Amino acid sequence: MKTKLAGILLAALLAGCSGPPPAEKPPRAVLVRSVAGGSGPEVRVYTGEVRARHEADIGFRIGGKLVERNVDVGARVRPGMVLARLDPQDVKLAEQAAAAQVSVAEADVALARVEFERVQNLHARNFVSASALDGRRTSLQAAEARLRQARAQRATAGNQAAYAALTVAHEGVVTAAPAEVGQVVAAGQPVLRVARPEQREVLIHVPESRVAELRAGAPAAVRAWANPARTYAGSVREIAPAADAATRSYAARVAVADADDALPLGATASVAFTEAAAAQTVLPLTAVTRVDGRATVWTVDEASRLVPVEVQTGEFREDGVVVLGGLSAGTRVVLTGVHRLVAGETVRAVDESAPIALDAGK
Repeated sequence: MKTKLAGILLAALLAGCSGPPPAEKPPRAVLVRSVAGGSGPEVRVYTGEVRARHEADIGFRIGGKLVERNVDVGARVRPGMVLARLDPQDVKLAEQAAAAQVSVAEADVALARVEFERVQNLHARNFVSASALDGRRTSLQAAEARLRQARAQRATAGNQAAYAALTVAHEGVVTAAPAEVGQVVAAGQPVLRVARPEQREVLIHVPESRVAELRAGAPAAVRAWANPARTYAGSVREIAPAADAATRSYAARVAVADADDALPLGATASVAFTEAAAAQTVLPLTAVTRVDGRATVWTVDEASRLVPVEVQTGEFREDGVVVLGGLSAGTRVVLTGVHRLVAGETVRAVDESAPIALDAGK
């Protein structure tokens, strides 16, 4: 009897120590995005630098020591204005030497002409042979040729002296001055860079994957970073035929017809291209996985169950992957954690635009 009573008491104690039956585990939460039925116009924005359409590095036609530079960066120049000078001593001496050579050649011609006329008179009276006359005629012709040569050299020396002063043929603004006073420069070495600001454009660089979307004459909207409230109308003027060796991008120039001082040279500007987008959806890279070698996304059906759906993918971009087909409007696509999902599992779908809910009990 005591043994039976002890067993009953032990069973009661064990029943009192056991906890309540385990609660059912709630479905896991997944972050989803509802696929829209279509997309509006797509805008692509590139950042570039405002440049002048006509810009050139100018330098002296001769070498020498730079002794004077009359302009600095930002200065406006006029046609015929002397921008810089070289030391003129050497070119002046060369011009004087060429002038002296002309004087010598002129004296030789005068002497050769007198000799020719004397021999010609003697030949008329048969005192000298025709061979002697031909020799004097040849000497006169050679002297005249040397005179023409000396005069040409004098003209060249005069041009060289004029080249010691650097001028510009058109109005513009100085955008760079790589040479300083006292520096010895070679012929053709850039001394100043002059741009013509009346025609301005924006230089942008387009990735290889998007250069095919551009064409000459395509309209664009240009905004300067310093004045984003104003928009300028632009158009693609030129697209480089080859990619840059360093960046592997294509340079494109967007002409701005109504540019003014609010779009200064060297400023940073944004260039926006608007184009009609195709019926496509862009999803984060984390939403697309591969099942049996095929691109797949996980969707949540009306019963909150997970369903894998095969899709057709397009371009992989910085903002995600383009899904060209396989999804209908209103489909809820799981965005993260797709490698841990199981087909048919019941989940709690949380839209990505839903506000964040905090658990006050923690």
